Amino acid sequence: MHKVFTLKYKNTCTCEKCNKPCKYHRVQSQKVYSCQWCGHNISPTAGTIFHKSPTPLRDWFYAIYLFSVSKNGVSAKELERQLGVTYKCAYRIGQRIKSLFDGDISVLQAIVEVDETYYRGKEKNKHASKRTPNNQGRSTKTKTPIIGAVQRGGDLVAKVVKNTEAKIVMDFVQTNIVKGSEVNTDEYKAYSKVRSRGYIHKVIDHSKKMYWFNGASTNTMEGFWSQLKRSIHGTYYSVSAKHLQKYVNEFVFRYNRRFATTHNFISLMEKVALPFQEVDQKS
Repeated sequence: MHKVFTLKYKNTCTCEKCNKPCKYHRVQSQKVYSCQWCGHNISPTAGTIFHKSPTPLRDWFYAIYLFSVSKNGVSAKELERQLGVTYKCAYRIGQRIKSLFDGDISVLQAIVEVDETYYRGKEKNKHASKRTPNNQGRSTKTKTPIIGAVQRGGDLVAKVVKNTEAKIVMDFVQTNIVKGSEVNTDEYKAYSKVRSRGYIHKVIDHSKKMYWFNGASTNTMEGFWSQLKRSIHGTYYSVSAKHLQKYVNEFVFRYNRRFATTHNFISLMEKVALPFQEVDQKS
């Protein structure tokens, strides 16, 4: 509790009610601290991921540690077994911890690979059949698009989008990549305006079985997509489009900290006191 208090209020020593310099004292029977002058109580866990949670902070910290050391994520069933709580409680804890992975912003430069992928749905199930006579071909109606960019040897950004039309693709490129950088993409037509927007554009034509040419490729980005999908399928089995961004953020966080000298647990603990807004947690 003291750790959360320190992270949330830092060096604050003025009571928010009586405005007097004071020392807050822990009320042992509750998760609150009390002002030495007026007795006003403040709760370090209020408005954080621990808000209104009866689960001991020790279990919360252990759950955060499990996420920090895992390479492929931690399922709610695993939390249920490790913490000895109900599945509903474990799922809620997992979803709140995932909010800690959000907020890291990276600006990419130098050589950057950009690629898009689609989550869920299999092409073999989209062709004509007795039940679905209308042939959808290579339709993406049942898929959720994700676009990502990775700096060669550096950080990665990825965003769940509603579609991969040129406007959305170019907005993503201009928001996350410094102009003048070398952008490597495949032959997808949505990238046709990259050069005119002030970038050096190199295209790898996958339709011609070309995956590397003169140092240009999208192999790093495609490797991340592969790892992301394998991990989601192996650990979480399936994720709805509504919550997909949280899972993407989780794996982006791990990728960007692959060379970090500070343990991921420390990085996550530094975020536990940040404001948290409860949302509908249904899948």
